Amino acid sequence: MVDVVVSGTGVFTPPQSISNEELVDSFNAYVMLFNADHADEIAAGTVAAKSPSSSEFIYNASGIESRYVMEKSGILDPTRMGPRYKQRADEDPSMSAEIALKAAQTALDQAGLSGADIDLVICAASNHERAYPAMAVEIQALLGAGGFAFDMNVACSSATFGLQAAADMIRSGSAKRALIVSPEITSGHLEWRDRDCHFIFGDVATAVVLEAADVAKQPKFKIISTRCASQFSNNIRNNSGFLRRAQDTLGDHRDMLFMQNGRKVFKEVLPLVSTHIADHMLASGVEADDLKRLWLHQANKTMNDYIGKKVLGRVPEPSEQPNILQDYANTSSAGSIITFAQHSDDLKVGDMGLICSFGAGYSVGSVLVERV
Repeated sequence: MVDVVVSGTGVFTPPQSISNEELVDSFNAYVMLFNADHADEIAAGTVAAKSPSSSEFIYNASGIESRYVMEKSGILDPTRMGPRYKQRADEDPSMSAEIALKAAQTALDQAGLSGADIDLVICAASNHERAYPAMAVEIQALLGAGGFAFDMNVACSSATFGLQAAADMIRSGSAKRALIVSPEITSGHLEWRDRDCHFIFGDVATAVVLEAADVAKQPKFKIISTRCASQFSNNIRNNSGFLRRAQDTLGDHRDMLFMQNGRKVFKEVLPLVSTHIADHMLASGVEADDLKRLWLHQANKTMNDYIGKKVLGRVPEPSEQPNILQDYANTSSAGSIITFAQHSDDLKVGDMGLICSFGAGYSVGSVLVERV
């Protein structure tokens, strides 16, 4: 069986960020405008008044302090509450491909490779800029890569599912070197006027290079094993799609953006993820004491604290379970990869760790790795 190694990781961080304080100021200005514009309906009880937000509420609910975005002025405009993206010509690179390329270049440089060395590209993300042609094929072309490319969307678990798919293909011999990219422009997918979720997401792009061990120039980690699972739930969902134009009543389009039943998600996902990781470790002969690092999906600090304690059987030390949530917010599929990229270089040869992501679907993917 061919060993598969991680030889490079890359993160593209957008140049603009929004603090909780900035976000709250904008949101509360919007709330004042909304309540004033609908004063009669609110008084009549036909429209519910909107409540203001606060930095304390956001931090206590999520652990988030700020988030990076591709464009902040539109988001912070109380009369717009959404990013402003300039429309690009069809012949120009898409925004998703552009930022994926930046993350990919960092990963390729670490691996000592060029785009032409790659023979498999997987664009594994929640927020694909278009349905077709595949984002991955555009990225493949911009890289000058060979082989084949395809898109994968398993929501927040997309990156770990992509790692398993690529590792399996390398082991089977259908590819030698794979690039898994996760460009997540979440800001266009988020309802910034919703107090319960307006603070959750941020933009980013990540990349991971996987190679067959016998061709890798600069291997960093060996993939020990992978495991993915899914079970249907629509408690996290997005109902956008081409069939919507065929419906007579479209309503306010709210369900075409990010929707979440947070309480149910919290209650149902935590045991699912904890059991998944425990079963994966058992099947791989890995004990809790063997794990030096947990790189978990960055959705919510309370969720990660719970999962880390379940996996290790104790409260993890900060170095054992690093968080980037406070700076990046939830970046969907990219969160665990950002954490892995930024908090793995200090591990010693033989040290083991686990990458795990989870989210809508429900879906959960885990990857056990060992430093080489």
